[in-house]
Amino acid sequence: MSTLGRSLSHKQRALAVSSPRLFDKSVSSPRFSRKSEVSRLFRVLIAIGSVVSFFLAIGGGYLYVLPNLTKSFHEEKFVSFNGSDSFCDIFDGKWVVDNSYPLYNASECPFVEKGFNCLANGRINDDYLKWRWKPRNCELPRFNVYHMLEILRNKRIVFVGDSMSRTQWESLICLLMTGVQDKGSVYEVNGNKITKLIRFLGVRFSSFNFTVEFYRSVFLVQHTWSSKYGIKRVRSTLTLDKLDDISDEWINADVLIFNSGQWWVPGKLFGVGCYFQVNSTLRIGMSIQTAFRTALETWSSWIDTKINRNRTRVFFRTFEPSHWSNLTQRMCNVTNQPLSETNGQENSSFSDAVLEVAHSMRVPVNVLHITPMSAFRKDAHVGLWSDNPSLSDCSHWCLPGLPDLWNEMVFSYLHDSYQHTSLYQQREFNSLD
Repeated sequence: MSTLGRSLSHKQRALAVSSPRLFDKSVSSPRFSRKSEVSRLFRVLIAIGSVVSFFLAIGGGYLYVLPNLTKSFHEEKFVSFNGSDSFCDIFDGKWVVDNSYPLYNASECPFVEKGFNCLANGRINDDYLKWRWKPRNCELPRFNVYHMLEILRNKRIVFVGDSMSRTQWESLICLLMTGVQDKGSVYEVNGNKITKLIRFLGVRFSSFNFTVEFYRSVFLVQHTWSSKYGIKRVRSTLTLDKLDDISDEWINADVLIFNSGQWWVPGKLFGVGCYFQVNSTLRIGMSIQTAFRTALETWSSWIDTKINRNRTRVFFRTFEPSHWSNLTQRMCNVTNQPLSETNGQENSSFSDAVLEVAHSMRVPVNVLHITPMSAFRKDAHVGLWSDNPSLSDCSHWCLPGLPDLWNEMVFSYLHDSYQHTSLYQQREFNSLD
């Protein structure tokens, strides 16, 4: 079995303690000297006992608090399985060949955009479909479509973000449809075709009474076309302290999955006259990284004040690396196999900002830190196998493909979250529609 991967390292610290020296020069006779020695020994024992008691108290508090802090700090990357108290970093792992993949046929799923169905668009090599992510110290639960359909019954799943989010949305729908006998019971609620031109798309699974929705919000905050500042180069602004005006539509979801980052680049901002605004003040000199962080803090405040943590599971997927050979000339060389090295693309300032902001939030947020694992997958891009072969694409991903693995990770969280409920006792899986 072929493997590709990376490893993590950890540092440990030690604490050393010294005791004070004691002196007694007042007594010189042997008798009193012995008493003095006993007295000194007694005082030393008392001092040692006090020090030991102090550190036992500190250690007890440390042992009580640390697991909770650790779980809170790492809740975006650690998952427990089968009710275990042990946690596994599911994002530290490697790609392994698995011939049971892919999990669906894109040509049989009416919700895959034509541009993402690479095999139908002429790609001959299909090795990119045969890879599964294997965490280093555990196993992700295999995607069980019948379990997932039951988990989502009577619920509302909402994706919010850019075209990468829409691809993951399409992937989840296709995965779920493999467990539905009556394909006609799955439909877009407004009869729309899947397209990037529509801000809202919703697919209903009527047999299970749930919807999987997508809201296009590439920046998450408000984008306004305006010339009120009287500056010729400013054609529009991002209001960084106000969330997108469609955000009220996201509130009552049971599962919320966000992403952002692909549009936070000079060509899609300053290059088209889009600048930043905070507190009704234009910030011409603000950097993109500072603006992105400010927008994330607006998002986090909205989550903390608007979202019911007892109902809604919140996810934020980190930045998806692209693999352009030459972005300026739009040169894209798709490989047949995953890369053996990530060449620095496992790191992203956008992903770092998401992780940092999520740590300080009151509502638990599961950060899907897919940046490192996706950095290996130069083989999984659309390339020339889109609905417009004259344009190469090393940003978007083929379906089936890498976004399916992102959804398997969502499944692992939801599987762990809901497995202790009476969900599985309510219905027999072999009687599902």
